Amino acid sequence: MERSKIDVWVGIFVAIGFLALLALAMKVGNLTSSSVGDTYMVSAYFENVGGLKVRAPVKSAGVVVGRVDNISFDDDKKEALVTLHIDTRYHFDKETNASILTAGLLGEQYVGLDAGGDTEMLKNGDKIKMTQGAVVLEKLISQFLYNKASEGNDKTDKKAN
Repeated sequence: MERSKIDVWVGIFVAIGFLALLALAMKVGNLTSSSVGDTYMVSAYFENVGGLKVRAPVKSAGVVVGRVDNISFDDDKKEALVTLHIDTRYHFDKETNASILTAGLLGEQYVGLDAGGDTEMLKNGDKIKMTQGAVVLEKLISQFLYNKASEGNDKTDKKAN
């Protein structure tokens, strides 16, 4: 009798642990937040989206105001077209700037919106014209190394003269 009681408690503990892992996986995958409220759709072209994913948050001043709905490649412009769904409670003007940012050093990427100064607001189907793509760490490192190598070559050229 005592052995079966322990087995039941171990089973309950394992089930709770499994449910906790499932909830954590859903939270990490942005599957827990639902877009129950009304949204309007805007889109933006980016030179580079980096590791941006569908359902990534759209933030303004640190507040989640929407989600990334779709990411596609425009073969004519040779740029990525990102479709955003913004909650209708939040209004942004036509001069809004969209940037792809990273939460923390190695964190998830999200779209950041910075309001401009226009009086006309974005409407459903509008495009955000001012964008800044993702910062690619490999490009920054290679540019830094190239600059350092160039400085070294300049110093040896000056010593030779």
